[in-house]
Amino acid sequence: MTLTPEEIRHREKMAKRKEVQDREVSGKSIEKGLLAVHTGAGKGKSTAAFGMALRTLAHGGRVVVIQFIKGAWNTGERKALERFGDQVEWHALGEGFTWNTQDRARDIANCRTAWEQARRALARTDVAMVILDELNIALRYDYLPIAEVLADIAARPPMQHVVVTGRNARPAMIEAADLVTEMTQVAHHFRKGVKAQAGIEF
Repeated sequence: MTLTPEEIRHREKMAKRKEVQDREVSGKSIEKGLLAVHTGAGKGKSTAAFGMALRTLAHGGRVVVIQFIKGAWNTGERKALERFGDQVEWHALGEGFTWNTQDRARDIANCRTAWEQARRALARTDVAMVILDELNIALRYDYLPIAEVLADIAARPPMQHVVVTGRNARPAMIEAADLVTEMTQVAHHFRKGVKAQAGIEF
């Protein structure tokens, strides 16, 4: 088969690109439990965390989900992940967002209960991933002391991954993280009068 000059240039370009990529990948040898933070005003922070949970479950790992602030919503993510049986533990320990409860003392108490549950998960060597959903919100409103939270996360088993979600991640959380992703909102259907729908929001 005779290649055109354009095809030859493309093949050479991709061969050089592969060489660079292979060299970069071969230089990475560290394996450790990561602290990942999904933050920002855009949609998809929790959804990205649950995608990571699916990967972990597919490889046979155990996942514990602790939901701060959020109430016990019957979400699609929860239904899907609970199909993995005892590989998943799900703890929704909030009563709804702060503008719904309007009771700071109760919000703090709920977050404290959730954090005690999180601490137990963070201490378990049989748990591959802990998802701390909306923890950033609890920290933003000072419902939990961030120094204590970061100390407990740092003390986890060496190969355990932790994923923290929620807007307005505190600088100390970002500094401690291995991976930080900021979701940026470009457009949102809610602003055009479209309500929350199954399969998209929950």
